[in-house]
Amino acid sequence: MQETKLNEAELTAAGEKLQAIRKALNEVLFGQEKLLDQVIVCLLARGHLLLEGLPGLGKTELVRALGAVMGLEAKRIQFTPDLLPGDITGNPMLQEVDGERKFVFQPGPLFANLVLADEINRASPKTQSSLLEAMQEHRVTSMGVRHALPEPFFVMATQNPIELEGTYPLPEAQLDRFLFKLNIQANGPEVLQRIVQQRRLGEEAVVSNILDKGALLALMDLTRKIYLPDLVANYIARLVHGTQPGASKAAGFVKYGASPRAAIGMASACRARALLEGRANASYEDVREIAVPVLQHRLVLEYHARLEGMTGIKVAEELLAEISAHHDQLPPVVTDRKVGAGQ
Repeated sequence: MQETKLNEAELTAAGEKLQAIRKALNEVLFGQEKLLDQVIVCLLARGHLLLEGLPGLGKTELVRALGAVMGLEAKRIQFTPDLLPGDITGNPMLQEVDGERKFVFQPGPLFANLVLADEINRASPKTQSSLLEAMQEHRVTSMGVRHALPEPFFVMATQNPIELEGTYPLPEAQLDRFLFKLNIQANGPEVLQRIVQQRRLGEEAVVSNILDKGALLALMDLTRKIYLPDLVANYIARLVHGTQPGASKAAGFVKYGASPRAAIGMASACRARALLEGRANASYEDVREIAVPVLQHRLVLEYHARLEGMTGIKVAEELLAEISAHHDQLPPVVTDRKVGAGQ
């Protein structure tokens, strides 16, 4: 049986650091408290993050602030249609070494703790796929030689809505490597007034450093010690299973459901959220709070889903409404799947 090794002193110390991070980030991105909490949870769970929103909503500023607050070496890659895989991972260069000409690997901008992949869906699928090995295994292979990436290693990608011109959909295999997908919404008039009064065009917000790499790694290790009750693990399993075609009514528009990686990631995110909230154990509420960010981008919908107005977010929300936390059986197989227009 899994047992927590966290004590009250560790929880208190971690809580103080996390509250300081919350406060610092809220001074950068106004009126987005829930989104910022989800970003912190994603990092504590050692996950990569995909941010979607229209230009000018603060996606890039958020990633810059994260690097400053957590003491991480951050690098930015501006994704464009002409970007090549080697421009990201690095390339072997012919150099003279000890009197001999040899190929020496020159690391690319991917070799950093926090990599901002800005407007990732403006690059070609080939270039996007160059991140797959790095995101999963934290290494880069060049000419058969493996090069380890620094730890911790996070990819924080921003993308424009796919309806905009000049965008390429991300491959499903890459989407699955992002623990969270978060959608940044436009601010209301009160928040906009605060932005107008406190920001100047071309000036970056001043951010205080709260942690260093060692302190962040220690927090991530504490996250792994959070207790995950069997009933909570069962709830996660039933939710992820419910995304499979025929496994639930909510999956009526789903062509391919979430993978086991989604279930593992959901468990890690639940532990991280519990630590952020100052608890030594994960709960049903943690699952409900992080289920949509974990699942929405992993669901491949049927062609008629758009005609019916369905999205990954709506399917995930319906799944949460359909599958109760207090149930110890897998949901029954549903045979009467929804059929779209023209079928």
